[in-house]
Amino acid sequence: MTRHAAPDSLDAHTRTRALERLAEERYDVIVIGGGVTGAGVALDAASRGLRTALIEQVDLAAGTSRWSSKLAHGGLRYLATGNVGVAWESAMERHHLMTRIAPHLTRSTTYLVPLDANTGAAMGALTTAGVHVADAMRIAARTPAITLPRPRRINAAQVLHLAPGVRQQHLRGAVSYTDGQIEDDARLVIALARTASAHGADIITRCRASELTADSATLHDDLTGQSLTVHGHIISATGVWAGNHTPDLTILPSRGSHLIVHADAVGRPHAVFTAPVPGHFGRFVFAVPQTDDIVLIGLTDEEAPGVDGIAPPVPAAEEDFLIDTINRALERPLTHADILGRFAGLRPLVIPTTNTDDADQHSNHKPTSDVSRRHLLLDTPGAPITIAGGKLTTYRKMAQDAVDAVAKRIPNGSTVGGHTISPCRTTTLPLIGAAPHDVLAQIDAPTRLIRRYGTQATDVMALAQQHPEFATPVLPPTNGHQTPPMATIGAELLYGALHEGALTVDDLIERRTRLSFIEDGRAQATEVAERALALAADLQH
Repeated sequence: MTRHAAPDSLDAHTRTRALERLAEERYDVIVIGGGVTGAGVALDAASRGLRTALIEQVDLAAGTSRWSSKLAHGGLRYLATGNVGVAWESAMERHHLMTRIAPHLTRSTTYLVPLDANTGAAMGALTTAGVHVADAMRIAARTPAITLPRPRRINAAQVLHLAPGVRQQHLRGAVSYTDGQIEDDARLVIALARTASAHGADIITRCRASELTADSATLHDDLTGQSLTVHGHIISATGVWAGNHTPDLTILPSRGSHLIVHADAVGRPHAVFTAPVPGHFGRFVFAVPQTDDIVLIGLTDEEAPGVDGIAPPVPAAEEDFLIDTINRALERPLTHADILGRFAGLRPLVIPTTNTDDADQHSNHKPTSDVSRRHLLLDTPGAPITIAGGKLTTYRKMAQDAVDAVAKRIPNGSTVGGHTISPCRTTTLPLIGAAPHDVLAQIDAPTRLIRRYGTQATDVMALAQQHPEFATPVLPPTNGHQTPPMATIGAELLYGALHEGALTVDDLIERRTRLSFIEDGRAQATEVAERALALAADLQH
């Protein structure tokens, strides 16, 4: 007997039914691209009552959206480069994300800028001024101090309490401030897509789109080999591939590389700490603690044309750069032997070919770190709407702008179903699993699961109880550590196959969980993922 999935569940059956509908019916909006922006567009459109489909060539969060530093920036870095508008938009979107949209997937985290031999008086003073300006934006955005506490100066003893691995020589203290952290960027995309599905959107992965026009596209189903033409207002939200569909747009990919180390290797920090990049005022390498006893060391900002956008490699030179820079802040230097894994993502920086000044940025080899992170909407009559650039934190505003553009193309009363388009409401629309923190605190489940699944953590625990063979961590402790580098249990893989649209092993270990972060554990993670997919197939029939 076929299992009847909830409206927000995604699986092979919901995908098949969605393709059947696409072949037979006209849609209001067809979104191309299943990253954070595309999923955000699908949710915005569906929640306004528009008949919506999302088409993704690989899997949800297959590209840049899973390769971030897992931070919801308020825009401090953009203040340093004079991009006040981007900083303000980031502060506003961080507020929406942390207070209403996804409080389960976000939290405040403390940042430390150590004041030591690497940080002169001028940098210390400017950093202090910058964080107070950023805090003024936090106040203006109405984000409460209980969510993001105010900045302060702390002494050396307080620094070492928060980050015991920081170098003690010449340590005078630190500038301490708070910003947003995302538990898992890929899980944010999954939650967006499932929430869009709950509002009626059809989500189809493993399906390539080509021949995009203003109101049609050709789809190629990679699972069956079939092709079909679909009709509806087309929105391209394809990140680093946006230029493939929009001739008037040039995307300059910028690679952001990260290293993954066990928390023990850097003193088990309770705060993000930084090391200044020599010769680059205001630019830092970060050590970012994660839930599962790992720390991300990142990140670089290097031009990377022609690089694979799905799984960009980390060049040896960038690995050396990250180690050498963060070691300036560490008591015990890292070595290459400490690295458990590595990843990189490509930022889709926008260089509009119609803007001579911006186009010259590329020809003059202006550093990618200086290229604006402002997003761009292209709305040319007779062509698909394109939304490109931007940042992970500002995905919602990008989505709103794209759907607003569609609304202008749809005369009142001509939508599928003949209704008037509702206003955008995604600033206050909670994602699946979201709840206020006092509600989340009462859920009977491990904290790490609540941080990843919110109110649905109990569903994951129920699977673990029903299938005890999936109740234990997938990866064992490594290299003499007492705890595994990732505490993911098998039930999370099973849940991903049953409810989150995972169709392959890679979907499970790279995006529904992040087990692929630990390179030595891939074989073991693959074996458990294969068993989860097999059991899910049995349970779905």
